[in-house]
Amino acid sequence: MGSRNPQSAAKRARELALRERRERKRVKKAEAAAERAAAKEPPGEITDNGLPPAPGAADQSGAE
Repeated sequence: MGSRNPQSAAKRARELALRERRERKRVKKAEAAAERAAAKEPPGEITDNGLPPAPGAADQSGAE
């Protein structure tokens, strides 16, 4: 049997690099999707005027 063609080794290296690049891209997309999903969590409490309550607003019950 003859030895392997050097072009075969180059092709194999290119294919491996392409596979690794695709895997990194897949991981990056999965992380971005997870961040988007986390950003879609329901917002906190909303007051009548459409704004979130002011800090300490819950403490203003009048009792001291």
